[in-house]
Amino acid sequence: MSFHTTTLPPSRYLTSLFTSNAQSEEMSLMCSSVQEACKHPNVCAFMVEPIQGEAGILVPDEGYLRGVRDICTRYNVLFVADEIQTGLGRTGRRLCCDHDGVRPDIVTLGKALSGGFLPVSAVLADNEVMNEIKPGEHGSTYGGNPLACQVAMAALDVLEEEGLSERSERLGQRLRQELRAQLPADIVPCVRGKGLMNALVIAPEYDAWEVCLQLKDAGLLAKPTVSKVPAPFHMSRH
Repeated sequence: MSFHTTTLPPSRYLTSLFTSNAQSEEMSLMCSSVQEACKHPNVCAFMVEPIQGEAGILVPDEGYLRGVRDICTRYNVLFVADEIQTGLGRTGRRLCCDHDGVRPDIVTLGKALSGGFLPVSAVLADNEVMNEIKPGEHGSTYGGNPLACQVAMAALDVLEEEGLSERSERLGQRLRQELRAQLPADIVPCVRGKGLMNALVIAPEYDAWEVCLQLKDAGLLAKPTVSKVPAPFHMSRH
């Protein structure tokens, strides 16, 4: 059996790098690309990060994920959400897909799943999908590790009991508001993100790495992808 693989261009996945205005035409083009790919008879799944992380916190237009959900349902294609970076409170919701009110067929989780204590990841799906894997068809050397699973359960309890998703939403809104108000627009033309998953766009004539070094000296670590600022959930409002 042959498989058809398509990588869709990120340039049509997000609002413009230098503006937060809605780009309905761009979103329409992107959904059209998804639809054309899903029409192929050998396409079984569409996998996407609800917010692209390593590419620079690229936030899709509102309604994009709902459009993807509708297309995948129409063509009987599995909608797979990679929530390893975005999931478990990072964007102000338990899952980033919750912002759009969509339910993927498969969700991948990691990172925050153990609160940073142990390496652990998970795949979530309904029985209709999971039961397609028969005994002996899939193996994992460390799968089901009892200590890692117990740590993950404890981390999920903390996430719920301390309201960390809601805290991420509140602090993220305040962070973006303050950054937009205080940073010079000629140097930082755009601040984007959701919850505590945020990025600063540095104007081309400035060195983003030098900005990251200055942030380090001030006690804040960032990555020069754009200038990626994934703040900790437990930080204070100050």
